[in-house]
Amino acid sequence: MSAKIQMVVFDMAGTTVNENNVVYKTLQKAINEENFSFSLEQVLAQGAGKEKRQAIDTILSVYNGIVDPDLTARIYDNFIVQLTDAYAKEEILPQNNATAVFAKLKQRGIFTVLNTGYDRQTAQSIVDKLGWAEGVDFDGLVTASDVERNRPNPDMIYFAMKRFGIANGASVAKVGDSAIDIEEGKNAGCSLSIGITTGAHTFEQLRAANPDYIINDLSELLPIFDK
Repeated sequence: MSAKIQMVVFDMAGTTVNENNVVYKTLQKAINEENFSFSLEQVLAQGAGKEKRQAIDTILSVYNGIVDPDLTARIYDNFIVQLTDAYAKEEILPQNNATAVFAKLKQRGIFTVLNTGYDRQTAQSIVDKLGWAEGVDFDGLVTASDVERNRPNPDMIYFAMKRFGIANGASVAKVGDSAIDIEEGKNAGCSLSIGITTGAHTFEQLRAANPDYIINDLSELLPIFDK
């Protein structure tokens, strides 16, 4: 690496949060309640990592050629109601080694930021359920509702860079479980865009996005930063 890493931007669901794909199972259910029959694999392939209205738009357009803002809005509203209920009932845990990696990065003076295709209210509810606190367990939270453009655009990463006074994307690493996370990191000029196999996309799907590394556990990050 040509630049010292000053900040790591982590995706949430599937990357730092273990929720057994409940978000995409819920999204699948909300879409299929409008007389569709998409599989979970189809929803993951086209929707993973995206702002959820954008995910719905993409799924309907790619598989059925449908562009219908009213339908998207109806599905999204139903999705949010069902997801809120699901998160209240389901067990949500930190991804393996997440809190330990956050702590080790803090010891090195490296900022840890969570970013997500969720809106802020949903993201904050997940953080609260995990018992994490911004400024204690991690340094910042950036959500889809904080920026004008969402993944694969780099706005969430730029938002975090501005907050923590980082001028150069080469000082930032992005870690995520979907191809669009990797694209986001590349578009922000991150020196490292890293895929992880613990969530939405398979190794092959991640590899197609040309990440710098693909890891199977968050504990593998620190040796990469030491190179």
